[in-house]
Amino acid sequence: MKLGPLDVAVIIGFFALNLGIGLYYSRRGGRSLSEYFLSGRNVPWWLAGTSMVATTFGADTPLAVSEMVTKNGIAGNWLWWNMVMSGILTVFFFAALWRRSGVLTDVEFIELRYCGKPAAALRAVRAVYQGLLINTIIMGWVNLAIAKILGLVLGIPKFEAIGVCLAFTALYVMIGGLWSVLVSDLVQFVVKMSMTIVLAVVAVAAIGGIGALRAKLVAVDAARAGGGSVLAFFPTGDSAWMPLATFLVYIGVAWWASSYPGAEPGGGGYIAQRIFSAKDERNSVLATLFFNVAHYALRPWPWILVALCALVFYPHGVKDPSGTVDPALGYVQTMIDYLPASLRGLMMAGFLAAYMSTVGTHLNLGASYMINDVYRRFVVPDAQESHYVWASRFMTIVAMLLAALVTAFMDSISGAWQFLLTFSAGVGLVMILRWYWWRVNAWSEISALCASAAIATALKLANVFPATDPNAVAKSLLVTVAATTAIWVGVTLLCGPEPEPTLVRFYERVRPSAAGWRPIAAKAAPSAGSDDWGLSLRDWIAGCGLVYGMLFGIGKLVLAEVGSGLAFLALAGACLALILRDMQRREMAEIPG
Repeated sequence: MKLGPLDVAVIIGFFALNLGIGLYYSRRGGRSLSEYFLSGRNVPWWLAGTSMVATTFGADTPLAVSEMVTKNGIAGNWLWWNMVMSGILTVFFFAALWRRSGVLTDVEFIELRYCGKPAAALRAVRAVYQGLLINTIIMGWVNLAIAKILGLVLGIPKFEAIGVCLAFTALYVMIGGLWSVLVSDLVQFVVKMSMTIVLAVVAVAAIGGIGALRAKLVAVDAARAGGGSVLAFFPTGDSAWMPLATFLVYIGVAWWASSYPGAEPGGGGYIAQRIFSAKDERNSVLATLFFNVAHYALRPWPWILVALCALVFYPHGVKDPSGTVDPALGYVQTMIDYLPASLRGLMMAGFLAAYMSTVGTHLNLGASYMINDVYRRFVVPDAQESHYVWASRFMTIVAMLLAALVTAFMDSISGAWQFLLTFSAGVGLVMILRWYWWRVNAWSEISALCASAAIATALKLANVFPATDPNAVAKSLLVTVAATTAIWVGVTLLCGPEPEPTLVRFYERVRPSAAGWRPIAAKAAPSAGSDDWGLSLRDWIAGCGLVYGMLFGIGKLVLAEVGSGLAFLALAGACLALILRDMQRREMAEIPG
């Protein structure tokens, strides 16, 4: 695909705009670590929430969804749709608690909840694990996506494409800190969401409309061995697109057992970072609710429609420059073949926006772990704030180089998603209970992290569940969860609880539900109070109804099933009304951070 002078001008202008935002916020972001990594804890909910959505909308996500739909139909999206339940758990059970904690990173929380050498060691290990390992894996698959896009569209070699995009993103993030990330995310989200909608409209029109698309997909179903339909939202027992056993594991276990970036049970990573940056508890809850609605319900359908069209356009798949069929490239080939030439520059700007919003966040987040939780905590504890800001900028460059390196070892986006899902299986439960059960200690987390990583890696290396098994991911997840849970619960009961002063201090600051803290709550200050666990549970159920109702309602409408679509949207409306009423009743007292 060739780009004209106007297309090139659009792309250059987009780069310049993002760099200008970074320069504008350079002085403000350089005042302190709180400004550089949390924007002074003064961000409104709509900006924090939009930034969360923009971060999860990377250059990899349209390609990964296209790969899922190609392999497993619409139901294949349950690999990540199951995480609605985890995300809504964060909204009503954890967002306010995170904001009350007053920490700079979710890893710093460890030494608020636990104490002593085990807590310090856990904080250091988690900082390296999150900041270097997980963060670079995420940036690696986003790098892989932009390399595939630019390689197929413009013929740019893999590492040249990565080098230019990664270096530019690191530049504006390094200059302005989180403020530049947040404001750039807002601009980038508008650009990329608009262009994905345009591409979906163009693709469906090229086929002849939704009716023609549905009719032609019948032939796709017939050509695929086994039963089920590519258009089914839920798998059946004979579905070749998404095995029913895998679906049941996703909705029954995965969402609470696995700690997946952006959908950690209890929140964490960049979600926690945006919560910390919000003005107050109310803004943190609203930001997280908006994120879950937009992330799961509003964004996916343009991607899914293009992926369905690609199944019709390219029944034998799309080959990458090396000649290998890559199911993720149907999305990009549809753009090349059917998008009008006048929109190509804007579409490439949309892909670049998707790339930069995700990588920018993770560069900033990775630096926050390494500087706040390793360098300042263990290496240079008493320097000036300006020293830490410059160290953070240097660490951003280091994170950029590591991200480029790890990309060389990746060949599948959804494969990386699936491995990370099983790699952390079993960790989720301890991440939830550390807030709500006083008996959880530092060794609980340490044993869970070690066991999960070791078991998942051993299963992968030994090829216990071959990739040819359609239930391989589900089986690996179940084994890892069962073994990891048995290990960390046993360790918890064998080791003593944290010292009472540490637990009382934590309870008084964070004020979780007293149900799992009764021995500690009895000794805490009477003014500490606690959250209403029953109200949170009701809002969690309503929140899941809101997101799934909107997800299925919008999907039914775009597939021309108007009656069922309106029914799902009515359910979503009722759930939203209940949530808003409960939020008015809920005490939203803020503890300054």
